Amino acid sequence: MRTLRDVKVGETVKVKKLSGADSALKRRVMDMGVTKGSEIYVRKVAPLGDPVEITIRGYELSLRKEDAQIVEIED
Repeated sequence: MRTLRDVKVGETVKVKKLSGADSALKRRVMDMGVTKGSEIYVRKVAPLGDPVEITIRGYELSLRKEDAQIVEIED
């Protein structure tokens, strides 16, 4: 299982599904536009790895490692 946290800078990936037991976190990530089938381009990763800056649906978004961990991507 590969997650958004594992994606390298410059890669474009597609969201497979959102996993995780915390439904509040899952809902928050979905409200930011990260849904099944969306394409994500990883723009930058902070020096310590947190946060990850992505482009999704035409806008830039920064996600914490914790949030990126629940986003499963297609291989």
